[in-house]
Formats: sequence, C-alpha cells, structure tokens
Amino acid sequence: MAIAPHKQQWPSALSRMRHPDLGMLSPAYFGMVMATGIVSLAANRIGLPVVAWVLFAIAFVAYLVLWGLTILRIIRHRVSFFMDMIDHLRGPGFFTMVAASSILGSEFVILDHNATIGFAFWWVAVILWFGLTYTIFTAFTVKEEKPSLDQGISGAWLLAVVATQSIAVLSSLLAVEVEQPYRLDLNFLALSMWLWGGMLYIWMMSLIFYRYTFFKFSPGDLSPPYWINMGAMAISTLAGSLLIINSQDAPFLHSIVPFMKGFTVFYWATGTWWIPMLLILGVWRHGYKRFPLTYDPLYWGAVFPLGMYSVSTFQMARALEFDFLDTLPLAFAWIALAAWLLTFGAYLVTLLRDGKAA
Repeated sequence: MAIAPHKQQWPSALSRMRHPDLGMLSPAYFGMVMATGIVSLAANRIGLPVVAWVLFAIAFVAYLVLWGLTILRIIRHRVSFFMDMIDHLRGPGFFTMVAASSILGSEFVILDHNATIGFAFWWVAVILWFGLTYTIFTAFTVKEEKPSLDQGISGAWLLAVVATQSIAVLSSLLAVEVEQPYRLDLNFLALSMWLWGGMLYIWMMSLIFYRYTFFKFSPGDLSPPYWINMGAMAISTLAGSLLIINSQDAPFLHSIVPFMKGFTVFYWATGTWWIPMLLILGVWRHGYKRFPLTYDPLYWGAVFPLGMYSVSTFQMARALEFDFLDTLPLAFAWIALAAWLLTFGAYLVTLLRDGKAA
C-alpha cells in the first residue's frame, strides 16, 4: 500500500531526535498528544483525577516539544516539510496538529476550568484547520503526478475528520462558558463542523473500504492508523452528544434535536461495528501472518480511538439517557489506560535500547 517501505514512510521519532537531521520528522507524531489527552479525560471520568492530571501534563509537554521540533524542521528543512504536506500518505498526518490543539484546549476547559486558555487553543486549531484543509486537499486535486488508490490512501486520511470534529467538540465546550450572542455563534460553528466532518467521513470511508475489499491487502498495509476508522466515528459521537446537551441554549439546535440524536446514534453504532472488525484484522496481522509486534509511534493512533470511544459513549449515554450503556465507557476507559501504558512503556524501552546502541 505504501509507496516506500513502512519504516521509511514513518521513521522512528527517536532516531530523528538523536540525529540533527529532522528532515523526515512526521507531523503525525502529534498523535501522542491526542492519545494522551483523551485518555486523560477518560481517566477523569472514572474517578482517577491524579492520573488525569499527570497525563494532562505529559500531553502538554509533548505538545510543546513537538512544536519545537516542527519549527526547527521548518527552519532547517523547509522544502521537505512542505513536500510532506502535499504527499498523499504523509500529508494527512498534519491534521494531528489540529486535533492535538483542540484536545488540549478541551482539557483546559474540563480539568482546569480555564476557558481563556481553551480559547487560545481553539484559535490555534481553527487557523491550522483552515490552512491545512485547503492547502492539502487543493494540492491533492491539482498535482499532476498522483499515486493509485491502493498506494495513496490509508486510515490516516480520516485524521481530517478527527480534526474537524475536534473543533466541533471544543466549540461546544466553550459555548457553555460564554454569554449570548457568542454562545449561539460557537454552537452554530460546532454544528457546521459536525456536519462537515460527517460528510467527509462518508467520502473518505467509501474509498478506504473500496481499497480494503478490491485491492491486495498485506499485513504491512494494516498500520495502526486504521483504528482511526473507529476513532473518527467516536469523536463524531462526542460532538453530537455535546450539541444535544447544548440545544437548550440554542433555538436552532433545539429544532433539530431529533436529527442530531439519530445521527449521533448512527455515528456511535458505526464506530462500535468497527471494533470487532479491527480486532479480527489485528489477529490476522500479528497471529496468522506473524507480523512483528514492535513499538511504532503510529500505535498512538490506535490508543486515541479507545479513549475517545470511552468519553464519547459516556456523553452519549448522558445526552440520550441511555443508562444501560453505563458500564461500556467504564470498561473502555480502563482498556484505553492499559493501551496507553503499554505504548508508553514500549516507547521508554525503545528509548533506552536505542540510547545504549548509540
């Protein structure tokens, strides 16, 4: 599926940090911030505030470090940075910057009750979303040399959906913190982004599913970002649930509550359908095909959907009074926390091993 071998397309973050050449640093490494941030919120939901704050701190530090490396890369390797932006495989990874900014902003609103900093992250996310969306997809449209479908698309494309819905989520959270008429404005923006993200998912998922079923599929093609198939639906569920909760303060939302409820359940059901499918494909990849299970920074893209599924199911159950789902977000919060610990532990082991090798 990849144009180049997997390790060349997604080089180890550690190796890039050890060497002065940051030319190949992938923007998708902001997925660590996304995963850590949402697991932090999931931990807070199950009554682990200390764990939530520790993860919040880790996410914030990682965000600053990654921005430092990104700025350094722009200064030293401007050409490769912008070439990545218009690359069909690496380009969608830039949307992790948007989602990471929105999730950190949401953490400041929920955990720290600080709407001012939340708005600062909101502005960063919105500016990045506009710049990246119309740069990346315009480039994909007008570039003369394009890869075939099986070599140019992956689950990472759905990061554009996650980025869009992350702004809807943060806008909904901030709408509660401001007075009218800004409350209406933020809720309308959240609704618009929620609808756009849903349409974008339908477009992209159609192509991804077509690639799944009509092109040769090898174990190396099933990279961890395919879990975003589920994660994109989970965050869409969260955005819809928050809009339903906010509908009392926005007449235009109140008039379409049945529509929002229906689509929120639709998103949740679609995301839930993906979970067994992805687990089966994972067993096929690592069990049947014996694909090595080693640390890869892309595994943060598999941790994020687990945490998001927990948080989104909790909010949907609250918005729609689905009390029978109460145990599901609790179970997935612990699963997400365990997945985060395994991934972070593997990261530390790799760091120590590579440090000794160096």
